[in-house]
Amino acid sequence: MSINTDAIEVDEQYVEQLIPPRLGRSKKGDNGVVLIVGGSKIYHGAPLLAALAAYRSGADLVYVAVPESISLALRAYNPSLIVLPLPDARLTKGSVNRLKGMLPKRVDGAAIGMGLSIAKVEALKDLVMYLTESNSNSGIVLDAGALLPDILPVVKGRRVIVTPHAGEFKRLFGSDVGGDEHSRVMSVKSQAEKHKITVLLKGWVDVISDGSRVAVNRTHTSAMTVGGTGDLLSGLLAGLLAKGMEPFYAAISAAYINGSAGINAYNRFGLHIMPSDMVDEIAYVMKRYDKIIQ
Repeated sequence: MSINTDAIEVDEQYVEQLIPPRLGRSKKGDNGVVLIVGGSKIYHGAPLLAALAAYRSGADLVYVAVPESISLALRAYNPSLIVLPLPDARLTKGSVNRLKGMLPKRVDGAAIGMGLSIAKVEALKDLVMYLTESNSNSGIVLDAGALLPDILPVVKGRRVIVTPHAGEFKRLFGSDVGGDEHSRVMSVKSQAEKHKITVLLKGWVDVISDGSRVAVNRTHTSAMTVGGTGDLLSGLLAGLLAKGMEPFYAAISAAYINGSAGINAYNRFGLHIMPSDMVDEIAYVMKRYDKIIQ
C-alpha cells in the first residue's frame, strides 16, 4: 500500500489499457520516428542501449546522433540503427546545427542526454527548442547529462519528461527528494507542478507526476542496479512518446515495462544481468499488449 493514498499504484492491468493499438494498414513511420542524442568518447553504450529500447518499443524508425568518433562502432553493432555523426565530442552549437541538417522532416519522440557531454547549455536549449517548434507534437525525454537547471525555463509547459535519480533531482531542481516515500512523492509532484513537465524519479520506487497526478511503480529487481538500465528507460520513453502517448502515461508505462524486463532478465541470469540482456525482454513484455485495429 502506498503511503500517499492519492497515488496510482502501477500494475499490469493499468499499463495494458494505456498502450495504443496499431492500425493494420499503417505504413513505415506511422508508428513513430525517434531521435536519440547522446554518447561521448567514453560512453558509447548509453545511446546505443537507448536506441535499441526505442526500437523494441515498436517505433518504426530510430535515428541516433552521436560524436563521429563512436559512430562507426554503433553502425557496426546493429544495421537497424540510422546513425548521424556529429562533428564534436561534446554537444556544441556547431553539432546542433549539423544535426538539424540531417534530421528527417518529422521527429515524434526524442531522448537527449544519455552519456552526453554538453559544451554549453545554449546548445541543448537550441536543440530542444528546434525539436518542439519544428515538430509541434514532438515529445522529449531529458536524461543524465541533459538534466541541467538552465533547461527548465525552455521546457516549461512542453511535452517533456525528465528522468532523474535522487542526485540528479537535486542538481536539476536544487532540492533533496527526501528519504521516505511520502517525501519523494511530495517533492516530485511539487517540481512537476512548478515547471509544468512530467517528472519520473528513478529509484527503489519510481515516482511519476505531471503536477496534478502521481503514480508509483514498484516493479523492479535489485539486479537492475547495473549501469545502462536507465538508458533503456529513456529510449523506451521516447518510443512511447513517438506513438502519441501523453507524457504522464508514457512515463508510467515505460517504468513498468522496463522493470518487468529487468525481472525477466533476472529470472534468466540472477544478479548477473547486463543491460543488453533486457533489450529483447522489452519486446516480450510489450507483446502482451499488442493490439491491431482496422
